[in-house]
Amino acid sequence: MSIDRLLTTVLQQYQDIHDDARTEQLFGSTAVLLTNLANPLNLSLLTSQLLIAPAIWGRRDGMRTCYRIISIFNTAAIHVRRNELENAQNKAKLQQQKGNLGNVPQQQQQQQQQRAGSGLSANAWTAAVLKGADDQSGRWQHLLVFSGVLMGMEGNQRQSLSRGMRDTVERAVVTATNLAVRSRDPEPPAPSGPVALALNYAFPLLSDATRHGLDGDALVPVATRAMLGGDGLQDGLFLAGIDQDVRQAEQRFMWEEVSPSYLHLRQLEQRPLVAGLGPLSTLLAFAVSHARDAGVVHQLQDDLVAFTGRLLQHWQASKLSELDISEEKLFLTPETLDTTWQGLWNFLKKVMYAVVAVLHAVVARSLLDGRLMHHTVAPSVASQTLHALRNLYFVSSRNGSDAFQIYAFTYLTSLDILTRHGPAAAAFLRSILPSSSPSFAPSSSSGSLPQGTTTIPLHPLHRTLDLFYLNTAEHLPLHLPTPDCDALIIQPATAYLHPPSPIIPLSATMTQLFEAAHSAVLSVLSCPHNAPLTAPLVPFYADALFAAFPAHISPRQFRLAFKTLVQILSPPFAREWEQAGLADVLLEMVRFRVAGAGSVPLHLSPSSPSSPPPPASGPAAEEGEDLTEQSSLVLALIDTLPFLRADMFEEWMGLTAAAISDIVGERYREGVRRRFWEVLVSGEMDVERAAVALGWWGTRGGREAVLFGGGVPGSGFVRGGGDKGGEFMMSGALVEEGGRESKL
Repeated sequence: MSIDRLLTTVLQQYQDIHDDARTEQLFGSTAVLLTNLANPLNLSLLTSQLLIAPAIWGRRDGMRTCYRIISIFNTAAIHVRRNELENAQNKAKLQQQKGNLGNVPQQQQQQQQQRAGSGLSANAWTAAVLKGADDQSGRWQHLLVFSGVLMGMEGNQRQSLSRGMRDTVERAVVTATNLAVRSRDPEPPAPSGPVALALNYAFPLLSDATRHGLDGDALVPVATRAMLGGDGLQDGLFLAGIDQDVRQAEQRFMWEEVSPSYLHLRQLEQRPLVAGLGPLSTLLAFAVSHARDAGVVHQLQDDLVAFTGRLLQHWQASKLSELDISEEKLFLTPETLDTTWQGLWNFLKKVMYAVVAVLHAVVARSLLDGRLMHHTVAPSVASQTLHALRNLYFVSSRNGSDAFQIYAFTYLTSLDILTRHGPAAAAFLRSILPSSSPSFAPSSSSGSLPQGTTTIPLHPLHRTLDLFYLNTAEHLPLHLPTPDCDALIIQPATAYLHPPSPIIPLSATMTQLFEAAHSAVLSVLSCPHNAPLTAPLVPFYADALFAAFPAHISPRQFRLAFKTLVQILSPPFAREWEQAGLADVLLEMVRFRVAGAGSVPLHLSPSSPSSPPPPASGPAAEEGEDLTEQSSLVLALIDTLPFLRADMFEEWMGLTAAAISDIVGERYREGVRRRFWEVLVSGEMDVERAAVALGWWGTRGGREAVLFGGGVPGSGFVRGGGDKGGEFMMSGALVEEGGRESKL
């Protein structure tokens, strides 16, 4: 069939609605015509009729039809450019043969002159197609055509168009987008899905200057609906149906790969907008950055908080949320664990990445936009961002999924904004406060930290949300009044300062929770305005700290907590001599515990991305080594040396040196010696203490005590070495018969 007859047939078939097979054939015929029509007027006519054809748009296939339109023009553009290059190559060969041979046989000349395709250049073909996008069809349909043409001509570094024609196509994309997204009564609004789909493909190909022509105010709500609505993530409903398909098999949960909910999830992943969540979030982030109306940014935040809240709600309603990550292999069948379970979390991580990318743009704009920086608006932006991150924490906390730069910037910047507004920070903590908080008031009449009325939640999801709460609360006490610090930080953290109930497994999440609780309490105690809490609370907290180590918190966390306690109880922080005396008591408790501590290596679990980093003064040497309980306790003593009072500094250098010799295992002692030496030379001490330490090391037996054992009392003589355990001393030395008096 000739091209002209095919064109007539196709135009006739456009007028009726056909079955699937006939429609597919019609799409194929249209692609052939777009590639081979030599008359630009016919190309324009075909494009115009395609965009209003009942056979195409009357079937209401939605996004599938839009995707096919983009695909047809993309494929046609690629073939047109390929044919143009082939024709140019054949023409060059013919000219070369004429120059070399003179007369070329006529038959061979006709074969080489036979053109491939329509013979139109890429510029001429593009201009003809653009003219076919007329007023008979919608602007959003024009955008589908323009995006397909731009992809086919300029995608993958093809550079098929001249500079001027490419600028024309790019401007056409921007103009069609702006006309489509702007509401113009009484015309119905353009469907958000097709607009976002077309722009998703075209946006990476637009120049920076052209991108700035996009109407961000109108594009933000359209892209948001496309991302979260029915054409995208369906408002999180894909999680709602999972629970119905989960059944028990051999005392385990089974979620089959052929279940309706998982098949729906797979189909959702294959949808164009969902498959392109990354580019779509980039497009939405760009629109947020360039929107002139701050109101659309606020509405976007509200939509994201509502969407993530629905995700959390649907997940909480599922019985699968009752599994801790450490229990999955026990309670899930191997088939579920390897297929559906893995597929679900991979999809949820993609969703989380897309949402965080958009929130990152919102937070970044709030730092530059004067309207969003206003003291009445900035706390709301930060709080809404943190609410969304909390709703997604059941995803982001899984296997370190939050360990990427955009998440860290979004989270920490929101906290920085919130810390500048104390009432807003307190209001945010109250809004996410664990449902049952303890009724805790520090009391010196008890020997242990009161547990109040709260207990550790049995539901793993609730514990995950508690972890987010404690990690967040840790950053906020500096600008909270003391009563709020007590009610909103100390009391919720109380439950996790004690060993867990035997019915709750000691998993990696529980370890993170214990460390987060200790960090939160320490952050409160470190604030100068919370001094009234320090004296009554420190004894109870210290008791809980010693009870938790090493079973429930890591050596790193114990050392950080102990060092912070001693620093708080030492000048210039301690305001009362009673508090200053507490530091000596704590040091004695650790020193006496060293002798009976375990010498078995502790298995160090990797730190969570959300847990606090190791102390800046932490040793480099032992990070890659195993630690024992003994060596960890001595390292804790060493870490406190730069903060001790001047009158007890030299004494505790000697006692710490003596404790090194109590460590069982030479390799553990060697790591502790390196840390001791690091404290002396790394600049952690102030000038006064460094001078005392230098004299102690060089002239008062410190070097021998650390390297060879024996200990050095603060008075300057060296013990040990005699046959009867006696003492070497200088002639005329005064001997203290009673020895050192314990502070315990």
